[in-house]
Amino acid sequence: MSEIHVRAATPDDLDALLALYHELTDGTPSAAPGDRETSRAALGRVLAHPDRHLLVAVLDGQVVGTADLAITQNITHRGTAWGIVENVIVATGARRLGAGRALFAEIERIAKAAGCHKLSLLSGKQRAEAHDFYRSVGYEPVCEGFKLYFDRRVPSFRAAICRRNTHPLLSASRKPPQARHNP
Repeated sequence: MSEIHVRAATPDDLDALLALYHELTDGTPSAAPGDRETSRAALGRVLAHPDRHLLVAVLDGQVVGTADLAITQNITHRGTAWGIVENVIVATGARRLGAGRALFAEIERIAKAAGCHKLSLLSGKQRAEAHDFYRSVGYEPVCEGFKLYFDRRVPSFRAAICRRNTHPLLSASRKPPQARHNP
C-alpha cells in the first residue's frame, strides 16, 4: 500500500481542489466553488494569508483529500489562539486509506506549534460518516453550531415580520425618532 503524504497546497493544486470541493458540496449550487478564475484568485489569497493552512493529502502523486485550518488570535483563554477546520474532504475512492487521519495529524501539529488551545469544526448534521471519523480522531460533539449564510434565500424572523409590518418596532407606520436641535 502506498503512503499518504500531507503538504501545503500550491496554486498547481487548483484543479484537484475544485474537484474535491464539488464532491464536498454535493451539488448544492450556493456552496459550490466559483468559476476557475474566481477560484484561482481566492486560492491565491488563502495561500498568502499567514494564519491559513490549506493542506492536501497526496496518494500515488494524486491529491485525494484536503482540509483548511485557520488560526484565530484570541483574548480569552489567556490570549491563546484557537483553530477552526473547514472544507474537509477525502475523495470517495480514497477513503479509509489514511488520508483523513494524516490531514488531521498535520492540522494538530500546526495548531499546537501555533499555541492553539483548541481546534473546532462544524459539520452538516446529515454527515454521519464524517462525524464517526471526527470522533475516531478525538473530536467530541460538545456544542450546537450555528451559521448565517448571506447567499441563501431563507427568510429570517425579522424579514418575515418586516414584510407583514406587524411588529411595532419594525413597522413602516412607526414614525422614526426626530433629531433634536439645540439652538
